Amino acid sequence: MKSSLTGLISSSYDISFCLLSLFVSFFGERGHKPRWLAFASFMIGLGALVFSLPQFFSGDYQLGFIFEDTCLITRNSTSCTSSTSSLSNYLYVFILGQLLLGTGGTPLYTLGTAFIDDSVPTHKSSLYIGIGYAMSILGPAIGYVLGGQLLTMYIDVAMGPSPDVTEDDPRWLGAWWIGFLVCWIFAWSLIIPFSCFPKHLPGTAKIQAGKTSQAHQNKSISLQHTDENFGKSIKDFPAALKNLVKNTVFICLVLSTSSEALVTTGFATFLPKFIENQFGLSSSFAATLGGAVLIPGAALGQILGGFLVSKFKMTCKNTMKFALFSSGVAFLLSFVFIYANCENQPFAGVSELYNGTGELGNLTAPCNANCNCLRSYYYPVCGGDGVQYFSPCFAGCLNSAKKRKPKIYYNCSCIGRKADITPTAESFGFEAEAGKCETRCANLPIFLGIFFVTVIFTFMAGTPITVSILRCVNHRQRSLALGIQFMLLRLLGTIPGPIIFGVTIDSTCVLWDINECGIKGACWIYDNIKMAHMLVAISVTCKIITIFFNGLAIFLYKPPSSGTEVSFQNQNAAVTTVSVQEDFNKEGKEG
Repeated sequence: MKSSLTGLISSSYDISFCLLSLFVSFFGERGHKPRWLAFASFMIGLGALVFSLPQFFSGDYQLGFIFEDTCLITRNSTSCTSSTSSLSNYLYVFILGQLLLGTGGTPLYTLGTAFIDDSVPTHKSSLYIGIGYAMSILGPAIGYVLGGQLLTMYIDVAMGPSPDVTEDDPRWLGAWWIGFLVCWIFAWSLIIPFSCFPKHLPGTAKIQAGKTSQAHQNKSISLQHTDENFGKSIKDFPAALKNLVKNTVFICLVLSTSSEALVTTGFATFLPKFIENQFGLSSSFAATLGGAVLIPGAALGQILGGFLVSKFKMTCKNTMKFALFSSGVAFLLSFVFIYANCENQPFAGVSELYNGTGELGNLTAPCNANCNCLRSYYYPVCGGDGVQYFSPCFAGCLNSAKKRKPKIYYNCSCIGRKADITPTAESFGFEAEAGKCETRCANLPIFLGIFFVTVIFTFMAGTPITVSILRCVNHRQRSLALGIQFMLLRLLGTIPGPIIFGVTIDSTCVLWDINECGIKGACWIYDNIKMAHMLVAISVTCKIITIFFNGLAIFLYKPPSSGTEVSFQNQNAAVTTVSVQEDFNKEGKEG
């Protein structure tokens, strides 16, 4: 599949989330939130099950022919042929699975967060929400680790270990579908526990009675919807939506989070590519380092932000000020990319001639003209001359030692041996080694350390902003406010973020993959300096937008003149029937 198709599959989750978030959050606010969460578990399980179905209906995996990576004068020249396969129809199954998963995720992040806020005192809410958001970061991280282990198993598990192919072979496919079946079982196992929760936890009425309203006061906002039945009919939806859109503080906070989401999702997608190209690492090791920085930093930032807001019992305005401070520190630290950039390694045919022959911008030179090399097969090797080559074939290598790790190559016509290197008995004839040349750039530890702190401060503002959104709107519209936030966050942030980053990074490409049909594919080599500067430009721009709207929200915010007690007892008689027999004396004081 093309990258555009895999991107479509990935975006299908956000598409269904955007379409449903407003309606689910609107009707779910007055409904039985735990049962909505049970519905979410059902849909997540169903989506995971549907996503795994192609494995069971597509038959056994068929291995292609093995590719010889060395110079072959007798290699058959490949012709331009376009092949179609019936397997391409499973694209729609994957999209359907993602749409169902997005449907299940909608109540989880809107109604689930509102339910947590309902059930705990005001100053503890931020801590619990921070923990919840941290779990939404650690969960995928654990999934990546477990999913990576499953990929070490052959795709057709029933056949046992495949004797014909190993993990090092480009034709290897792992058992990707097992993780989705596990997700299906776990999600459906939560349906009954969620269904058994009451509409309101014991003591909710007493906790709510002790809370004071911090909603933004604005003459243009009508908060006169005191009718008990308001929100139960679809006819009330436009009025409720209009009420929130007129809340300028709420809109500013949403735009602030959307700008931050754009840059965070962009880095979550492309940070491994940046590390790989800047510091000359393998894609797998770069992804591991990127995950080791992003995941713990994001989770720690979410929890720390929630803890500090809870610890100091910040008001709505102070919470927004704390988020502004965190974003400001992250803005200053984001210039680390300028310091971290590294010069490109010498690359034959791109930035370096083939031992004095050939021309820049052309991978083919007299030394490899008879090898019939494929430009669509990128398998970099490092020559003994310190120059990197596109593949063993383009280095003119005739022989290889396959049993050695990393794989080494001999008799390479394009590699000039340096005079100061004295061959030993073991290295005699060895001219190239599989993999990229080791980088001379020593900034990686400093970059990872500073970027880790940047991630902490970036996500430290996340939980306070969410808490501020819950506080600055009418308490009966919190779920709908979160629904609007997540919809705009996806439309303006998480959906365009990877696209903008991808286009920007592609603009720094100096060597594209072009197949036999002349169709441009992935980029093999980037201009490292230009890439670093472009990423700084995007990051700084988004941070400035974040800080601007955050500061504007603080400036516009007008708290109630006097504390207004918020009680659900007049809005929903069911709350008053909740048992409050437990010991809530401590919680009453805390509330």
